[in-house]
Amino acid sequence: MSLPDAPDLAALTAARERVRAEHLRPAGERPASSARGLHHTALVSSDVERTVRFYQDLLELPLTEVVDNRDYPGSTHFFFDLGHENLLAFFDFPGLDLAPYAEVLGGLHHVAISVAPDRWEHLRGKLDAAGVDYALHSGASLYFRDPDGARLELIRDPLGEMYGDAVL
Repeated sequence: MSLPDAPDLAALTAARERVRAEHLRPAGERPASSARGLHHTALVSSDVERTVRFYQDLLELPLTEVVDNRDYPGSTHFFFDLGHENLLAFFDFPGLDLAPYAEVLGGLHHVAISVAPDRWEHLRGKLDAAGVDYALHSGASLYFRDPDGARLELIRDPLGEMYGDAVL
């Protein structure tokens, strides 16, 4: 991702603060969400077995189901357990000439997966052993890419927190 040339940081900060002032309500004043949670986020896989090996064997996210994709004959829809009844899902689309992963407006930037600090250290060791390149940020986040290029983050912080600050 490239940043724009010479962004007007003051204007961008002012716009962010305007959104905060107009739309962000204090925790005690927010209405209850209409949602029960994130059922699943669906990404695209170019190779079902390779994706299963990466997410289940390397990241230790159990594969929970493998079914036909009802919307595309021959396609597979498969799911991994992210804990707390949340799922990460994938589709493959055999026969389609899909472009490589790219960050685009409306597209995926990254998937952040919360893991306990001891599991974070364990998974960091597995990434090292597997030769997966990653970037460490703030001592709490590992950013890396899956086999198809989707950016993932393993974050040590509990759900509802980011770098020690409440976000929920």
